[in-house]
Amino acid sequence: MTFLTRDEVEALLAAPDTTTWIGRRDHTQLTLAIQTGLRVSELTALTRSDVALTRGPHLRCVGKGRKQRCTPLTSPTVALLRQWLAEQPTAPDTPLFPSSGGTHMSTDAVESLVKKHAAAAIPHCPSLAARRVTPHVLRHTTAMFLREAGTDLSVIALWLGHESITTTQIYLHADLAIKQRALERTAPPGSPAPRYQPTDAILTFLDNL
Repeated sequence: MTFLTRDEVEALLAAPDTTTWIGRRDHTQLTLAIQTGLRVSELTALTRSDVALTRGPHLRCVGKGRKQRCTPLTSPTVALLRQWLAEQPTAPDTPLFPSSGGTHMSTDAVESLVKKHAAAAIPHCPSLAARRVTPHVLRHTTAMFLREAGTDLSVIALWLGHESITTTQIYLHADLAIKQRALERTAPPGSPAPRYQPTDAILTFLDNL
């Protein structure tokens, strides 16, 4: 599973030229994608009416199985969306992130802009050169940031719109792998790296999550 580090995210978000309309659109869209973890199809379907920026700011979307869910928005994302909406048409059914022709963007167009800005960010963050950055990688990144913050897997499952928490367990395994690598780096020079061996009880617990 591929996900971005915080340095890579910062470089990606800094890549769009925000002096242009397209650059501001891309910057806002990338920010929202990373904060919410929306699927690319959910992102392209958003309209102005799906955004609530008053008390309890949140975003509404329709996910798999036509299930609706709400995702809370952080203060920086709210501020960015306010700026973006101020220069957009006010009709409720206006696409939140329109194409240059005013229609909903295609998923291919979003995948292309993610790839373009990731390539542009490489000089500022060389590690991106080894990444294949896609909208789904941004979704994985959201989940790993939530996991890093100590968020329970059941909450992450709700956040991402997973049908079952079983799908979300990949982030637990990735989190444990990161911690294992950190543990190996703390081993004294010349000594074998310690390796954590979970007990049968822990493995059974994880299998039954």
